[in-house]
Amino acid sequence: MGKKGLTGLVMALIMIFLVACSVNMGESGDKKPEPAKPGAAPASGPKKVVFWHAMGGANTKVVEQMVNDYNGSQDKIKVEAIYQGSYDDLLSKLKASMGTSEGPTVVQMYEIGSRFMIDSKAITPMQNFIDLDKWDASQLEPNISGYYTLGGKLYSMPFNTSNPILYYNKDLFKAAGLDPAKPPKTYDELKAAADAITKSGKATGANFAIYGWFMEQLMANQGAEFVNNGNGRTSMATESQLNSEAGVKVLTWWKDLVDTKAANNLGRKTDDSKKAFSAGQVGMILESTASLKGLVDSAAGKFEVGTSYLPKPADAKEGGVVVGGASLWMMNNRPDDEQKAAWDFIKFLTSSKVQAYWHVNTGYFPISKKAYDEDIVKENLKKFPQFQTAIDQLHQTKLNTATQGAVMGVFPEARQIVEGAIEEVLNSKKSPKEALDAAAKEITSKIQLYNKTVK
Repeated sequence: MGKKGLTGLVMALIMIFLVACSVNMGESGDKKPEPAKPGAAPASGPKKVVFWHAMGGANTKVVEQMVNDYNGSQDKIKVEAIYQGSYDDLLSKLKASMGTSEGPTVVQMYEIGSRFMIDSKAITPMQNFIDLDKWDASQLEPNISGYYTLGGKLYSMPFNTSNPILYYNKDLFKAAGLDPAKPPKTYDELKAAADAITKSGKATGANFAIYGWFMEQLMANQGAEFVNNGNGRTSMATESQLNSEAGVKVLTWWKDLVDTKAANNLGRKTDDSKKAFSAGQVGMILESTASLKGLVDSAAGKFEVGTSYLPKPADAKEGGVVVGGASLWMMNNRPDDEQKAAWDFIKFLTSSKVQAYWHVNTGYFPISKKAYDEDIVKENLKKFPQFQTAIDQLHQTKLNTATQGAVMGVFPEARQIVEGAIEEVLNSKKSPKEALDAAAKEITSKIQLYNKTVK
């Protein structure tokens, strides 16, 4: 290929992914990732490891505390944690650093960036370090590590992990003549409960924010894959399956809830949905498990918050939830001894005590199974018993290609397309099938263009 042809190919790839998250493929070329070599000569003083993350607000302090604890536990490695803004901001900055020496050693990346990170050829798979160190990966929650595993290889280490659950107002349930100890499990049961709450005149029955993640979850809960080729896991995805029977069933149900005033439509912002729930204006919402502590705290003194599994059709195939959140990726342009030092830090983060601290202070799942044996986790469950729902839902999910979650290079953009389709349906501009057919066609086109640029 000539120089102009190669330049055009690289620029096409950059433009595809930048549409959604402002990142390019860097200049790492086809360099094969190698594991850090044991016994590499250390530089004078502690080995520096740069960790870029996107944990803002109160979570920034939690990250900083874990880093400080690690740095204080030994004197050979010093980790510097740098907050880079939102996930998209971080991804944009990572793009700018690729091909330079200014980037991180370890970077946090949201789950929908996984396909891109692999295709970038800029990372060293975590599996390399696991194999070299004979580290026991069975200590990880399989339904969490499963997302980041392709072809039997764990590419990144799970970090902050959540999944969606149903939150409901027990007081509104009682006022509507419903049993607060028996939350709805199916679409029909949720519709009946929402109708009863709306008819009570005290609140609207339900609200679901227009969030593409929810559509992915509601399909996986029916055992349905979001894209073809084993959800992009047996080979690279080439087509969206958004318009499958499962997808149409979700959107038909959702549309009926809004049309019958059993639910309302507050738009795309999940914060608006949470605020309406906390104010007692809606009886049920779908939201991340990471929001549990905040929702329970905001309802204190006003009403009791209940939690239940993500609903599904009564005749749904076996399914479950897909983990959301982000994971840690090792950049392969850093020296071997620096990568080895970063691996030591990552192992520290996976320990049961650190994972217990992370879970209790952020609301994210521990990725280590043994973390649930820690006293602070047990005490936290007594304070927030609603979180048991999230734990049980995660553990009862059967890991398969549907519940592992989809992987595709244009995932951020696909979510935006899905949200546009949901809006069209809820605003009565298109039928569920029409909107999902059009969205699937558009996503498929973008997937196929992306695939051409990475072959």
